[in-house]
Amino acid sequence: MSESGDPLVSPEWLMANITAPDVRIVDATWFASWTNPPETGRDAWKRGHIPKSVYFDIDEIADLTSPYPHMLPDAVKFSARVRKLGLGDGSRIVVYDQNRFFAAARAWWMLRVMGHKDVHVLDGGLHGWVAEGGPLDDLPTPPGERHFTPRVRSDLVMDARGMEQLVGSARVRIIDARPDGRFFGRDPEPREGLPSGHIPGSINVPGGQLVTEDGRMKSADALRRLLPEPNAATVATCGSGVTAAITALALARLGNWDVAVYDGSWAEWASDPSRPIARG
Repeated sequence: MSESGDPLVSPEWLMANITAPDVRIVDATWFASWTNPPETGRDAWKRGHIPKSVYFDIDEIADLTSPYPHMLPDAVKFSARVRKLGLGDGSRIVVYDQNRFFAAARAWWMLRVMGHKDVHVLDGGLHGWVAEGGPLDDLPTPPGERHFTPRVRSDLVMDARGMEQLVGSARVRIIDARPDGRFFGRDPEPREGLPSGHIPGSINVPGGQLVTEDGRMKSADALRRLLPEPNAATVATCGSGVTAAITALALARLGNWDVAVYDGSWAEWASDPSRPIARG
C-alpha cells in the first residue's frame, strides 16, 4: 500500500490482513458538538470497535493553543501522541470511523501531512465491517509504542494567508464541502457568531454527496461526475477542516493525492470581518 491506486481498503481486505504484525487499525470516530451527540467518539470506541484498533482523538491530537477546533498540532506533539498509540515507521495503518468517513478522512490526511504514506481508510467504516461479518471488541488494545519519524508535507496544508492569496485567482480550485445552504448563505452556521456564505471563487460539492447511503465512498465513475477535472490543483475547505478531508480522500481515489486542506476552514475565515464573503 502506498500513495497510488485506491486510498480505501475493503472490509474483506482488512479481515484477511488484520493479524499481520505491521497492520495498525485506528478508530477516529468524532461527533460534532452542535449535533448534541449522546456519547463521545471515545465512548463509541469503548462500546465496540474493530479488534486491535486504537482510538485517535482529533480534538486531543491537536494544537490546543489555537482558537479554532482540532487544528493540526506541530510535528513534535503529533509524533509523541501517535507513537504512544503504536503508530509509526513501517506500519500499514487503516483508519475507520463509525459515521460515514467523519473523521476517518481527517485522521488519514493528518497522518499523510506528517509524512506517513502507508495509510488507508476502511470503506464503509465500522458499519461496513459489521455488515461483512467482522467481529467487534470492547477491550482496550494493549499499549505498545512505535517510533514515528515526521516528514511534514506542508503542501497538503493551507492557511488563511494562503487562502487570501487565492481569492480572485484561477490557479487553484477551491472546493467547499459544507451543505449548500450554508455555502450559499441561506442557512446559519452551527458555530455561534459566524456568518454563512463562502470564500469568493469557491465551488460547492457537499461532502455527503461523495458517500453512498450505506456509508461507502462512491465509485470512481460517480465521483468523476461530482468532481470533474480531478487532477486540477485543489484546496478543500469546509466548516473546520473535517469534511474537507473527505473531498481530499475522494480526489485521491481519482488519482490526485496532492489536494491541500484549509485547516482553519470557515471557522477561521469567517471569524475575521475583513475577509470577503460571497453569498447566493
